[in-house]
Formats: sequence, C-alpha cells, structure tokens
Amino acid sequence: MADFDAITYEDDGEESTAFVDNYVFTNVPDPIFIRGSGHLTVFGLSHRYNSEFPPVLAAKLAPEEYKATVDRVNSILRKTMPMNVKWLVCGCLCCCCTLGCSLAPTIHITKRTKHMIKKVLELENRRLYYKLGLNWTLCKEKCESGNMEEYILKIEFVAKLNIQEPD
Repeated sequence: MADFDAITYEDDGEESTAFVDNYVFTNVPDPIFIRGSGHLTVFGLSHRYNSEFPPVLAAKLAPEEYKATVDRVNSILRKTMPMNVKWLVCGCLCCCCTLGCSLAPTIHITKRTKHMIKKVLELENRRLYYKLGLNWTLCKEKCESGNMEEYILKIEFVAKLNIQEPD
C-alpha cells in the first residue's frame, strides 16, 4: 500500500529530501571518478592520479585536503611503481623459460600496492571524510577505450539518515 503521507521535495540538480514517518532521507549526487593521469599503467594501476580539485566538491571539501589525500596516494605509487616496472620487464623477458612464473613478483607488488592505497583511503575516511559525508575508495572500472580495466579513485557522497522528532 502506498504511503500517502510522504512528501518529496525535488530541486533541479540539488539534493532532495523525502520525509517518511520520522525519518529524513536525502538523495545524494553521483560519485566523482578520479582516473589515473600517468603515462604508465601496470595491471590496471596507474603510476599517478591527477590532484586537480573537482569543482563539484567546492562546498564540501577544502582543496588542500583533497590535494593532500591524492598526494598520499601518489607517494605510495611513486615508491612502488619503479620496482614494479623493473620486475615486469624482467618477468616478460624470462616468461617463456619460466612458464609465466616470472611475473609473480609483479603481481605480488601490484596487490601490495593496491592494499596500501586502500589502507590509506580507509584511514583518511575515518579521520576526515566520513564526517564530511564523503567516502573514498579504490575500485576497478572499464576503460573508456577498449576492454581493459583500470583502477580509479571514487569519491561517493554518503546519504545521512536523520530522525525527526514528532511534532
């Protein structure tokens, strides 16, 4: 049965609010995707992310905080990617002789790098972003060109559930 007491307010492109019983639900904007901006990608992980501040976050987040988070991720990539590329080249040269086992160090370093980035994003989320209603994640998405996949940083807006006191 439909709830005829529910009132929904909608604005053009702005957040909308729906009241149901004593709960307030807020619609959230679409997530923001930060793609890798480097020229080198190993197993879908780019060696650098762009630290240019997206205008959509202007009222939610300070540009300095955004840049600091992206710089932390880029510093992890700057430390691990040179070693990863060396192991990848060495693994490709020896791939036929080792039946592909020579690529195992590259795969391990990539997994470890992804894990380190996810840990940094979790710490940043707990420290700051959950309080601001944002959530940063590292996720895999299809590339715009081709069937390849890449890892991107995704910033999601978290819906807040508020309980309204009855009048």
